Amino acid sequence: MKKFIAVCFLTVASFSCYAQDSSNAEFSAQKQVEQTLDLWHQAAANADFQAYFGLMTEDAVFIGTDATENWQNQDFREYAKPHFDKGKAWNFTVLERNIYFGKNENYAWFDELLDTQMGICRGSGVLIKMGENWKIKHYVLSITVPNENVAEVLAIKKKADQRLQTKLQKN
Repeated sequence: MKKFIAVCFLTVASFSCYAQDSSNAEFSAQKQVEQTLDLWHQAAANADFQAYFGLMTEDAVFIGTDATENWQNQDFREYAKPHFDKGKAWNFTVLERNIYFGKNENYAWFDELLDTQMGICRGSGVLIKMGENWKIKHYVLSITVPNENVAEVLAIKKKADQRLQTKLQKN
């Protein structure tokens, strides 16, 4: 009977340890992704070009707030470099963030509300795990519009939207 109780105890203890390890791994991945995103935003605030782009994959995409801003990594670097060189890039402070993981925790996607020079914006994107590090592969920055102001915003952007639609339809 004592052997049976000991075996049961060890079995339960081993399952408990496995569950804790699994939970700790998930917590660790969550923390690593949060830290990557926080460091990325901090690098922009500090105008640290190397750190900022070092946290992105070589084939990363940055979608900006303007409809024409679909930046592939090299083009985004060229756009951003003069801002970073002036010592003044952009400063985004996280207000809220949600992170989700894919199977095997090799990739993650997220959304975040940000306090920015443009008011509250929403960022969303995808990170992939490269070795021991997480890197941003895709990021989308959007200006949020209160529902009660959508009609006003649509009126403001109507002509610009029409010009862009015409240009894109010609292509």
